[in-house]
Amino acid sequence: MEKHIDILIVGAGISGIGLAVHLSKHCPQRQFDIIERRESFGGTWDFFKYPGIRSDSDMSTFGFNFKPWQKANVLADGASIKGYLLEVLDEYKLKEKIHFQHRVLAANYDSTQKKWLVEIEDANQKKQTWIANFVLGCTGYYNYDQGFQPNFPNQQAFKGQLIHPQFWPADLQYAGKKVVIIGSGATAITLVPALAKGGAEHVTMLQRSPTYIASVPSIDFIYDKMRKVLPEDLAYKLTRARNIGMQRGIYALAQKQPKLLRKLLLKSIEMQLKGKVDMKHFTPSYNPWDQRLCVVPDGDLFKILRSGQASIETDQIEQFTEKGILLKSGQHLDADIIVSATGLEIQILGGIKATIDGKPMDTSKHMLYQGIMVSDVPNMAMIIGYINASWTLKVDIAAEYICRLINYMDKNGYDEVIAQGDQTELMEDTVMGSLSSGYIARAADVMPKQGKHAPWNVTNNYLADRKVLKNARFDDGVLKFEKRTKQSLPKPKLVS
Repeated sequence: MEKHIDILIVGAGISGIGLAVHLSKHCPQRQFDIIERRESFGGTWDFFKYPGIRSDSDMSTFGFNFKPWQKANVLADGASIKGYLLEVLDEYKLKEKIHFQHRVLAANYDSTQKKWLVEIEDANQKKQTWIANFVLGCTGYYNYDQGFQPNFPNQQAFKGQLIHPQFWPADLQYAGKKVVIIGSGATAITLVPALAKGGAEHVTMLQRSPTYIASVPSIDFIYDKMRKVLPEDLAYKLTRARNIGMQRGIYALAQKQPKLLRKLLLKSIEMQLKGKVDMKHFTPSYNPWDQRLCVVPDGDLFKILRSGQASIETDQIEQFTEKGILLKSGQHLDADIIVSATGLEIQILGGIKATIDGKPMDTSKHMLYQGIMVSDVPNMAMIIGYINASWTLKVDIAAEYICRLINYMDKNGYDEVIAQGDQTELMEDTVMGSLSSGYIARAADVMPKQGKHAPWNVTNNYLADRKVLKNARFDDGVLKFEKRTKQSLPKPKLVS
């Protein structure tokens, strides 16, 4: 079966939904379809089911620029975020555009037709070929099929349950049980208070090294008061601008005065621990923002640790035992359940096997033009959010840029655009920057690379990107535009 479409959006999560709205608003002459391999929309916020799952960005910047987040809570749980996305789908009538349980297997760009031939497996496991003018990747950067799971020494000896948060069992009974969580990132610090409050006998967080953790208020009282006296859109814009400024300010302070920020963060933690927990567990060896800064609402993690319902150990694993984990120090952690919150397996474009005229495309050998378009790959863009700010901030400005580019092509009668790469610009760092986090280090063989100069360097600076993308010209000598030749196939009729 063949189906001719105009623009194919791969993924119905935050990025895909946001991009679809911008296309419907700014490119009404274009038609688009969204394919989603899962049974429902929401991506991360539909997939992860572990207790306490929530955003680690404030919702005034995690919400889209076209739709205010209308609640006062600063961080939102997964169900609330999915509810917000459902409102977007309803408001912009996007549900009928989404083809659920459709998985992209492969995509080949045919340079004679100037079109993508996309092999798709539908809900009935039948293969279809969709022919698209543009392919826009909105799949995030992790593998839904597997998380990063180290092979622990003597792992098979453990008689309890070993689970990964990415595949949290719906029927897991942890009340009254001893739980050890391996990890120190956003997932681990979310799970500790959630499981303790959910009735676990005791929760232990086991980390190899500490992470910087900042406490943020759970309710934005200023935003809440502004919404009562100002129009909703204005209150949202003002709060959003304030929080963007704060994010940039903290990140800039980390770059320019890391010792000062370190001192401030550690002092804040010390005040919340009140001498009940050793500060060695919260004193990293690296500078702030060498790895991602984690946040907790109202210091919930510190409260649980102070209460004694949970504890934290900084050590290395010697081996698993029948009843838990033996540490290098000789200490034994008893466990009925071990949660391996060890991170994500990095994957680009949802694992699509992409080729150009039959030649395989290795994304790790490419760069991103303006942080959006894959170098030397025709009619393709992808959205990768920020590592130091809300993912959605990048979605909005990248989507607006893509719409401007498509409108420019339509105005000039172009069918193909290629961002011509320059190998002398290629660096070893990926577009995710130089953070030392494990999942970023593991991305080196998958993610597109950083470039030395604009338009190939990815700054992870929202304010700078917003200005650049809004004013970027398309006749810059890097973008190469083409029209179909007379020998090419006629433009197919578009099907919604």
